[in-house]
Amino acid sequence: MSTDLLDKGYEPHDVEKRWYDFWQQEGLFSAEETGDRKGYAIVIPPPNVTGVLHMGHALNNTLQDILCRYRRLRGDNVLWMPGTDHAGIATQNVVERQLASEGTDRHALGREKFVERVWEWRKEYGGAIINQLKRMGASCDWDRERFTMDEGLSRAVRKVFVRLYEDGLIYRGNYIINWCPRCHTALADLEVEHEELDAHLYFFKYPFPDSDEGITIATTRPETMLGDTAVAVNPEDERYLNIPAEEVILPLANRRIPVIRDTYVDMSFGTGGLKVTPAHDPNDFEIGRRHNLPAVKAIGDDGRMTAEAGKYEGMDRMECRKAVLKDLEAAGLLVKIEPLKHSVGHCYRCHTVIEPNLSKQWFVKAKPLAAKALAAVREGQTKIIPATWENTYYDWLENIRDWCISRQIWWGHQIPAWTCEDCGEVIVTMEDPTECPKCKCDRLVRETDVLDTWFSSALWPFSTMGWPDEAPLLRTFYPTSTLITGFDILFFWVARMMMMGIHFMGEVPFKNVYVHALVRDENGQKMSKSKGNVIDPLTVIEEYGTDAFRFTLTAFAAQGRDVRMSVKRVEGYRNFINKLWNAARFSLMHLETAYPDMAEADISLPDRWILSRLDRVTRNVRETLDEYRFNDAASAIYQFVWHEFCDWYLEAAKPALYGKRGDAAQNATRSVLWRVLRETLILLHPFIPFVTEEIWHKLPGTEGSIMKAQYPSDNPDNQGIFHMPEAESRMNTAIATITGVRNIRGEMNIRPSMTLDIRVQSPDAETRQVIEAQREMIIDLARLSSLTVEEPGERPKSAATAIIENATIFASLEGIIDFAQEEKRLAKEIAKVEKEMAGVSKKLHNEDFLAKAPPEVVEKVRDRHSGFLEKHQKLQSNLEKIRSFVN
Repeated sequence: MSTDLLDKGYEPHDVEKRWYDFWQQEGLFSAEETGDRKGYAIVIPPPNVTGVLHMGHALNNTLQDILCRYRRLRGDNVLWMPGTDHAGIATQNVVERQLASEGTDRHALGREKFVERVWEWRKEYGGAIINQLKRMGASCDWDRERFTMDEGLSRAVRKVFVRLYEDGLIYRGNYIINWCPRCHTALADLEVEHEELDAHLYFFKYPFPDSDEGITIATTRPETMLGDTAVAVNPEDERYLNIPAEEVILPLANRRIPVIRDTYVDMSFGTGGLKVTPAHDPNDFEIGRRHNLPAVKAIGDDGRMTAEAGKYEGMDRMECRKAVLKDLEAAGLLVKIEPLKHSVGHCYRCHTVIEPNLSKQWFVKAKPLAAKALAAVREGQTKIIPATWENTYYDWLENIRDWCISRQIWWGHQIPAWTCEDCGEVIVTMEDPTECPKCKCDRLVRETDVLDTWFSSALWPFSTMGWPDEAPLLRTFYPTSTLITGFDILFFWVARMMMMGIHFMGEVPFKNVYVHALVRDENGQKMSKSKGNVIDPLTVIEEYGTDAFRFTLTAFAAQGRDVRMSVKRVEGYRNFINKLWNAARFSLMHLETAYPDMAEADISLPDRWILSRLDRVTRNVRETLDEYRFNDAASAIYQFVWHEFCDWYLEAAKPALYGKRGDAAQNATRSVLWRVLRETLILLHPFIPFVTEEIWHKLPGTEGSIMKAQYPSDNPDNQGIFHMPEAESRMNTAIATITGVRNIRGEMNIRPSMTLDIRVQSPDAETRQVIEAQREMIIDLARLSSLTVEEPGERPKSAATAIIENATIFASLEGIIDFAQEEKRLAKEIAKVEKEMAGVSKKLHNEDFLAKAPPEVVEKVRDRHSGFLEKHQKLQSNLEKIRSFVN
């Protein structure tokens, strides 16, 4: 027997750091730049440098790690490219808060010193999430870790900007952008979070000159009226065909503005009249361009009213709203106010209400780039999984607007554009210019804006691999194999990587995109601090270990369904880890060395059965992982380990392992046990890497890390020789017989220590032969005193029955059960259940409870009632059986 045994209990904290350090020291995460092996690459969605590990990161990186470890076992040359994103707005906000606590600000420091301060912060705090990913077991190629502001990526960003500008795909112009008055920067459409709010729709009149009549409009933002330059009506709206004038008076400003006709106006909304504010609404901006309207900016970048707002100048926009409404009412022009629920945009960083504002910004012309990104998915060059996300991807790209890429902050890639002070020439180059190429003036002013963070991360699949240089890494690993991402950045990141990858590399950046769902709480609610339902991954890992946490996430990661996470579920999968540990510990007690394969004729039915089941589950896990059905893969291996290997095979193998069936049987079973344990560890390793590595090093005949093992289905020696359906069928008959006896014990409340006399009747000769051949195992595992196998005949007296396929099992209860006493016990149990069920039923018939209790509470009460009902039916059935034996 092996003397190198596992400890009595598995302690993850003693194991995880030791093995993670070992993997890194041995360079087991490192990819080879070149070589004959097939390349497999994943780029990590770069977490923000300000980030800490949350459930979304935990799920995303667990799934990536499973694929990378699985592909290494399959023999691929795997590159899992890690890194972090500089997160422009978020990081600047963090450092600005630090400065404020010190009584200063970035303007006092100046741009250069402020950027130095951010780099210092990044050096001290920016690696937190990387260390947390390592706690999760992430096997990234950390030697190649990248940062979106590092020198190589910065050069790639500049190259892309210059090329796009030269291609006519980047321009600078006035446009309506989403402006955050708090962060003082533009935001892309995708950086605006919309929230349903209770608001109001305000109706007020724009009078015709020298008339009491006018056009009534409806708006949710009356303060913007101070920037109105027209009122629009639909040309087909009969209400406005014969108006007394083609101008109206802009209330409070006493300025004449034209009445224009445009088919954009929705005749069914409000009164059919639309105030047009080109400087403060994207749709109005387009109307203004069509009708050559001036754009009056009434709200400034600080959220306060400008000089164009007249007497309201300097007011906060919300304060101005109240003042405008008061003055409109005083002038008799406020018609009515109606309550309204509508979607209001907020800054995704500080949650301030966004102000659509006219501004000079830098833009990418998105439509030409989007066309190729659309075609790539439609033509199958890139596959989105699940396919349900394809329509969302198509819809966004088909309706894409130009991408505002400039941000009015200091932390980020400063836009490489200069303006000549003399002639106004704009210069965009790879190297900093010293003079204007047009007029030779040396007074050049650099653009102060930086690029949108998503601009640099859109280049991630190729910039991280050495582009724009001819890097070996690019030749080996681009395009990457798989991208795993959350649906929330399908547009922020995935679509933009597609556009940039195709434009600059000439092919898609990845072959497959797997979109995983959200991790919610156990009731299906989104986790949030305000609800108090956030589960901290690191807290869970600390209590239950990384492997249990990873397996829980994987087991519930079904395609298209959100993951419902609860600590109880993690506790359940910790039990699975412990089950595996104990099974391995028992197995190692009987394994002294690596064992050669035995001829099929020399091994028992349980041995042949477990080998066949191992063959089947190996192929199942491989197929499900190849199809990104992570939960199905986890379910298959869980079922095999817990129920087939531990519950059945190890129990059936014990007589042979303990030498009760002779040396030949013992050696044959040891050989099978060694192989099954070895290959099961390899199958499990991508899911639970730490415990499998620990057991692997205790298993005789293994060398080095389990990460360097060969996946079972890829071993030429394994090709189908262990596929034995007949052995599975015969073993299933024996298992069904044992299970039938155990069910009788449970139903009749028979103690496990009591042995039973069993008769099995079957009309099928083969079934009888199988049961007879496995008599010894069935007697042992079912705890029988006798087993009779016969053709169907007279039903034995006072016998409980269990029906299996092709057979009926009879267990004699004479002398086993005191029928009168059992009848009393069951009657008492039934009365108890009926009392408990009545209390729950009373709640479910209480209308007040059903109306006021949270849905999850009502659901739990319904579940309790169903449980009591099921138990009542079972007890009643058993009582009737006992009475039938007495009679």
